[in-house]
Amino acid sequence: MSLRKLTADRDGERIDAFLARSAEMTRSAAQKLLEEGRVTCIGKPLKKNDKTAAGQELCVDIPEAVEVDIVPQNIPLDVVYEDEHVIVVNKPVGMVVHPAPGHPDGTLVNALLYHCGSSLSGINGELRPGIVHRIDRDTSGLIIAAKNDAAHLSLAAQLQDHTLARTYAAVAVGGFKEDEGTVNAPIGRHPIDRKKMAIDRKNGREAVTHWSVLERYPGYTLIECRLETGRTHQIRVHMASIGHPLLGDVVYGAKKPYPGLAGQCLHARKLKFIHPATGQAVELECPLPDWFETVLDKLRKMA
Repeated sequence: MSLRKLTADRDGERIDAFLARSAEMTRSAAQKLLEEGRVTCIGKPLKKNDKTAAGQELCVDIPEAVEVDIVPQNIPLDVVYEDEHVIVVNKPVGMVVHPAPGHPDGTLVNALLYHCGSSLSGINGELRPGIVHRIDRDTSGLIIAAKNDAAHLSLAAQLQDHTLARTYAAVAVGGFKEDEGTVNAPIGRHPIDRKKMAIDRKNGREAVTHWSVLERYPGYTLIECRLETGRTHQIRVHMASIGHPLLGDVVYGAKKPYPGLAGQCLHARKLKFIHPATGQAVELECPLPDWFETVLDKLRKMA
C-alpha cells in the first residue's frame, strides 16, 4: 500500500478523470479506488462525480499490485499482431476473456499468461495481461491486450476518446428501410434479470452504436456496427431495442438457437488504434470465420 498526495490543477474536473490523468491509472481503476473510499480530501472520502477545485489536495491510498491466482495454460492463440507492447488476438467463439465463476480456466487470460510470460500489465492493482476491452464469450474477433503499464494506459485513454475504434460484422433479424443509422441509448443492468443488460434512460451509461447495411437477404440483413462506446452487450442490446436482434442471440432475440450457430452472429472484424510506443496508426482486419460464412451462404441461397 502506498499513499500519494495529488494537487488539483484545474477547477470543475471530475475526480475520477483527474486521477486517471494525474496518477497514471485507468478511469475504471480510479473509480474503484473512489468506491472503496481510498481517495480523500481533508479526511473526507470523495465520490467519482465530485469535481476538483484548483489547489485542492487529495490523498490517494493505492494498494500494491497482487499476483492473481490464474494458471497459465498452453491454449493455441490466433495472433494477428504482436510486438513488445501489445498483442492482438482473433478470439474464437466460446472462449471467455477473463476467469469468472463457472469459467475458472480455459480463458483468453490463461492463454495470454502462457504466451506472454513475464510481459504483463499491472494496471488496476493486478499483475495480469492488460485486458483493455472485452468480447462476449459467444462473439468472435479481434481483441487487444497491453504488455506493459504504459501501453495499457495509452489504450485505455484511446477507449475514452474513441481513437481505439472497433467495427463488427453482424447478421440482424429483419429488413432495414435505411442504409445506415445510429442508436444512441444508455445501457444499464436489466431491472429483473441481472445477467442481462437493457436500455436504461434514467441510470444507464451512455452508449452509441453506428450501423450500416452491407447485404440484404429475405428476413435478415448483414450489417456493420461501429462502436463509439463499449458497454456490455452493447450491439446486441441496441439492435434488439430497434427491433432487429442478432441472429442466434437467444438472450435478446429468439429463444431457440439458429441451426449451426453456437451463439449470436457477431464478429469483431476491424480494429484501429494508435500504437502506444510509435504513435503510428495501426489498422487490422480479420476475415469472417468459416461458421459466419456458412450462415451467409445459407441466407444468400434464400434470395
